[in-house]
Amino acid sequence: MASMAVHELGPMLTASEVADLLHLHVNTVKRLGDRGDLPFFRVCKRGDRRFRAEDVMAFLSRNR
Repeated sequence: MASMAVHELGPMLTASEVADLLHLHVNTVKRLGDRGDLPFFRVCKRGDRRFRAEDVMAFLSRNR
């Protein structure tokens, strides 16, 4: 897997921000990520999830 610089990824959102944006529970957002329906990146030592705003918008347009 090629590494990418942060500026190449674009705006990133937390699972909570995505949940608020999509009107879903944060656990549902995490489940969508685990199933591969909503791509995410792991950050920091804790492995927090970050979702690209572009991917969230694409998910939203696919699932209207």
